[in-house]
Amino acid sequence: MYPELTTLILFGIAGAYIPGPNNIIASHSGFNFGFIKTIPLIFGVGFGWIFILVMFESGLIFVFQQFPILQSIVKILGTIFIVFLAYKVAFTKMRSTKATKAPITFVDTLLLQTINPQGILTAMLIVSTFLDPNNNYLRDAIWVTSIMFVITITSVAFWVLIGKYLRKVATNEKFIKIFNYSMSFLLIVCVILFYV
Repeated sequence: MYPELTTLILFGIAGAYIPGPNNIIASHSGFNFGFIKTIPLIFGVGFGWIFILVMFESGLIFVFQQFPILQSIVKILGTIFIVFLAYKVAFTKMRSTKATKAPITFVDTLLLQTINPQGILTAMLIVSTFLDPNNNYLRDAIWVTSIMFVITITSVAFWVLIGKYLRKVATNEKFIKIFNYSMSFLLIVCVILFYV
């Protein structure tokens, strides 16, 4: 068994359940499209983030440490993509209109993970803190990856459910617009926090 299991789980929960770009987008999608239609988004976040984690476990962390400019590039690309998603969130059409758009897709959220500065920094932190290259690295990497996948999927699903059940109290289009604008604003706040 992985020796730092409790610490890893607590760290994972603390990082995964806080409001961040993934959770805000998930809550927005649950609110506007329901849980079932948001399942691709949930798995897009889960598999995308785990892909980044595995890449860092496989040695990408050393590339980022050697070339810090890569972190700046990821931050800029992430900023552009999150601002684009904030725009999409703010102008989501209401369910009652014919022009209702589909929720943010599996591919959109998978792509977001590859340029999400918060996710990349978290992956770097996890690899450097919870994995020792000189002691059972492969076993520990499998434990870390498995636990992070479960925590990521459950946290995103949790935020989808928050959005879905908040929809039950939404009684008019004005409330729905305010909710969408609020989620869009929170995404912009996340971008600002990347630079503070």
